[in-house]
Amino acid sequence: MNDFTDNSSYQDPEKTAKAKQRGDNSSSEKKKDDEEETFNASLMEWVRDIIIALCIALCISLLIKPTIVKESSMEPNFNSNDYIFLSKTAYKFGREPKHGDVIVFRTSSEHLLDANGKHKLLIKRVIGLPGDRIKIANGEVYVNGEADDQSYTKDGDTWLEDRGDDEVFEITVPEGELFCMGDNREVSVDSRSDDVGCVDQDTIVGKAVFRLFPLSEAGVIHNVYE
Repeated sequence: MNDFTDNSSYQDPEKTAKAKQRGDNSSSEKKKDDEEETFNASLMEWVRDIIIALCIALCISLLIKPTIVKESSMEPNFNSNDYIFLSKTAYKFGREPKHGDVIVFRTSSEHLLDANGKHKLLIKRVIGLPGDRIKIANGEVYVNGEADDQSYTKDGDTWLEDRGDDEVFEITVPEGELFCMGDNREVSVDSRSDDVGCVDQDTIVGKAVFRLFPLSEAGVIHNVYE
């Protein structure tokens, strides 16, 4: 009987080790590729989100202007440090101001400058539109001959100088301008003053549309005449 060795199941250890190493290298490279693909996808999502956020911020800045109310000329409806949003496009595309709108505009008087020497921004309520006849007498405001509702104002009446004076103020609002007053008529510097006069519509920064702070009064700003 001849002796022989059965090689049918024999595996060369060196070849097995090399095959295993190739498999390990292939698995490592695949894992590395997967990690790079995941990182690139995350990076693209991050860049996309930043671009979207910037576009939204740009659109908002073109439409909305945040501002903080200063001083007390619009009490009791707006107080110092109220944080409000202005619509910069409220009077675009053919839309016009209405009686009772609250607007912010930039003055042109050299007597009304802020701490930086720039013309002040004032917040006031629209009382008269172009062509309206405004009369102030005996504490009453008349618009085109009809007594204006002053229940929303701080004191419920309007005077030119001192309370109880007998002065009479009359004006027809010019085209392209507005007659505006603060709700706190006793302290407000507004269209009754030569330093302000009727407001040129081109100087309007925006219409007050939303109050953010204080939170207890947060919400849409409604027209007192509606």
